Amino acid sequence: MIKIIAEFFVKTESVDEAERLAKELVAETVKEAGCIAYNLFADNADNTHIVIIEEWESQEALDIHSASAHFSRLVPAIANLCEKEPSVRAYTKLA
Repeated sequence: MIKIIAEFFVKTESVDEAERLAKELVAETVKEAGCIAYNLFADNADNTHIVIIEEWESQEALDIHSASAHFSRLVPAIANLCEKEPSVRAYTKLA
């Protein structure tokens, strides 16, 4: 099992658009085989900081997701609304 934590630091004036695109990304991604969970969060103290927490059955499922049309279209669009590069970290469950 693989968990991904993707953080986006959105420009203040772009929060609504980034959230709209991220919600579309979630809606499409949860339909994918191998997706256990794909959830969108906003920082309670800073609405310009949005986070997607993902859980995948395998690296293969994650790779297919990363190559999908919706990922290839939406993630760069969200990143273009950010003040700095998104942070994406992958974790493997140990126990």
